[in-house]
Amino acid sequence: DLAQDTFLRVLTSKTSLVELAEPRAYLTTTASRLVLDRARRERVERAYLEAMSLAAAALPRWAPSPEAVMSAVQAVEQLAAALSTLAPKGREAFLLHYLEDESQPAVAQRLGISVRMVQKYLAQGLLRCHQVVAP
Repeated sequence: DLAQDTFLRVLTSKTSLVELAEPRAYLTTTASRLVLDRARRERVERAYLEAMSLAAAALPRWAPSPEAVMSAVQAVEQLAAALSTLAPKGREAFLLHYLEDESQPAVAQRLGISVRMVQKYLAQGLLRCHQVVAP
C-alpha cells in the first residue's frame, strides 16, 4: 500500500522525476512522509475509538422497548394536539414556562402581558393537557 501511495503521489505531483536532481531522495522523502501521515492517522483513530468506547461504557445498559418509545411518541403527539388548541400567546407562555424553564415574570415580560395573564394561560394549558391524558 505504501509503495502504491508513494508512486501515486509522485505521478500526480507537478514535479517530474526526470526534472529532479535526486529522484531517489525525492521518493524516499515522499514515502517517509506518507508513513508519518499514516501513523498520525492511526493514532487519531485509536484515540477516537478509545473515547467512543469510554462514552459507550458510560451509557446506561437499559434501553426502552419499541412499545415504550411508541407510547411516549403518541403521548407527546396528544399533548401537542391539546396545546395547539390554545391561543398562540397561551401556547407560547406554556412552552416557555414548562419547556424552557422561564419564570412567570420572565414569560410575562417576553410576551408583553401581565403575570396574571401568564398564570391564566398556564392554567388553561394544564387543563387541556390533563383532559388529554386522563379523558
